Amino acid sequence: MYYPIWSDSTFLIFIVPALILGLIAQTAVKGQFDKYSRVRTSRGLTGAQAARQIMDANGLEGVMIEETTGFLSDHYDPRTRTLRLSPDVARSPSIAAVGVAAHESGHALQHASGYVPLQIRSTMVPAVQFGTWLGPVVIVAGILLEAITGAFQLGNVVSWIGVALFGMVTVFSFVTLPVEIDASARAKKLLTQYQIVDGQEMVGVNRVLGAAAWTYVAAALAALLQLARWVFILTSNRRR
Repeated sequence: MYYPIWSDSTFLIFIVPALILGLIAQTAVKGQFDKYSRVRTSRGLTGAQAARQIMDANGLEGVMIEETTGFLSDHYDPRTRTLRLSPDVARSPSIAAVGVAAHESGHALQHASGYVPLQIRSTMVPAVQFGTWLGPVVIVAGILLEAITGAFQLGNVVSWIGVALFGMVTVFSFVTLPVEIDASARAKKLLTQYQIVDGQEMVGVNRVLGAAAWTYVAAALAALLQLARWVFILTSNRRR
């Protein structure tokens, strides 16, 4: 007998807490960013200017800085050596803007120094892009195969292949944690070293980057809970 995945309590047990956790983390980072985006730094550098100063001082003149659309869509692309900053970060001379820009500059420095966790994460990206959507599809296909044909062994194998695919997403989420934490640590050090912010302004930077770090923790826990749900469903199938 197969487990009724579309009408069971595991959604409430595993998925709802993940959704709540993510919502809390996103609300916190938006709140801190909004608060400190209204506080101008004493030096008055925009996020783009701060990033340019950091990278030039570290021999990364070849890294391009571009604007991208979206709210907090800032990221560093190691494939093209391009730092993409959202308008709220690139153009603003606020504490929040320079903090986020410095964080993304930290990723550029990681790339230049061959930071191993970043290399691992970059290697995993193609597999994760497939695993995110293909894993659950394969799991459900295995369960339906068993339900329709009664081929338990085949359905079970197919489903566990799906679990392995989705498991890559969970591993990726946890590999991301040290990458993001290290980038923030670099950002704080560099902002102080190059006197982009003073000691009082660093309080705001710490709060913005600290809230952002919790979004990655929440994402990792959410991925783990989703994986746990699939494992629970499949092991319940086996017991039944």
